[in-house]
Amino acid sequence: MSLSLDGFVCDANGKNDWIFKTGDEESLAWSVEKSSDASLLIMGRKSFELMAPYWPTATGPFAAPMNQIPKAVFTRKGFKGIDAGTAQQTAAEASWTEAQVFDGDLAEEIIALKAGAGKPIVAFGGAEFMQSLIATGLIDEYHLAVHPVVLGLGLPIFTGCKIPFYLKLTEVKAFPGGVVALTYSS
Repeated sequence: MSLSLDGFVCDANGKNDWIFKTGDEESLAWSVEKSSDASLLIMGRKSFELMAPYWPTATGPFAAPMNQIPKAVFTRKGFKGIDAGTAQQTAAEASWTEAQVFDGDLAEEIIALKAGAGKPIVAFGGAEFMQSLIATGLIDEYHLAVHPVVLGLGLPIFTGCKIPFYLKLTEVKAFPGGVVALTYSS
């Protein structure tokens, strides 16, 4: 997850274009590496609906993991699915139209997914989904890319926690453009 120096994942208008202004090739490679080492990409409905039309035709370093790794979407407000379009979908399109949909208890569903074998589950999404995921207490590792920008206002992910929780810093990596990658385990 990318964060501003003052702890926001996007500005007050929901924009996160500052990520692309403050990142560099090495921090991008780190993010792609962390995303690529997944057996499943999970995200909230809003993020899924924004990403699904974009990624199947995208190019660049994130395109492969975003289109090759299976996905799951979590929703509390229903999900109509993604239009499959033509009968001859590309593999990239199919990875989005065939996403698993979960609409029950988030914690129970995460526990069931974690019980399966495979590589890590990587979460993408907006502040609301991440806040809900953090509240479950089921995140094993946090990979946070702190960008050298102060937004002043925005949407945080570490808000509304009922009790303090303590994490162990397991890795720090600084990049030439000023991004600092922090890895914490629970």
